[in-house]
Amino acid sequence: MKITILEAGRAPGRLQELYPSYPDMFASLLSGADSALSFGTVALVDGATPPDPAQCDAVLVTGSPAGVYDLTPWMTPLRDFVRGAWEAKTPMIGVCFGHQIIADALGGDVRKSEKGWGVGRHTYDIVARRPWMDGASDRFSLGVSHQDQVIAPPPGAETLARSRHTDHAMLAYDGGPAISLQGHPEFTDGFLAALYGARRGKTLSDDLADQAIESLAGPEDNARVGEWMARFLRTARS
Repeated sequence: MKITILEAGRAPGRLQELYPSYPDMFASLLSGADSALSFGTVALVDGATPPDPAQCDAVLVTGSPAGVYDLTPWMTPLRDFVRGAWEAKTPMIGVCFGHQIIADALGGDVRKSEKGWGVGRHTYDIVARRPWMDGASDRFSLGVSHQDQVIAPPPGAETLARSRHTDHAMLAYDGGPAISLQGHPEFTDGFLAALYGARRGKTLSDDLADQAIESLAGPEDNARVGEWMARFLRTARS
């Protein structure tokens, strides 16, 4: 199965030189869960046109510094792509911004949260399960970096996980098939620490950046969530 990764954003500044691209991060995560997967990238951020979703085996939408309300040249074409993938029943995964744009395109409410920045390691309670999720624990933890949230999911989407900060942290769209999540299973702790450091004194206060970096000492479930994503894709195409 080939996953078409829609690159909707890049790391800030020198982090682009020091760390893999977002598509490469996802390829590393998912190939670790399923070596049979292959990957291709469509760089929306460079003006590339989204492909025909009906011709894709599966698609993944990355994170982005943009919000769904921003007037980037590629935002409307991306919404159209998401709706086309939904209609074609092309398996679809969204992470962070990808989580938000899928919800927005399909009729949900996405905006900046009154709770402010979500940064550091967040732990989510699983409130509903799908067959592609293991049953080893009722919680999972991921690094996060977001201000926007899904405030209300679209019709037909079910919330699978939530936290005190994020009510709709993971969604499943049974009619899709599609899944999406707010946290970043593709981000290593080294990248997260560098990201928070790059935002220190800008979008993040010193105290918030320090707290976010200190929280990375706690456990993470990146590989576990990567397995979920790979199983979802296998199930969706079986």
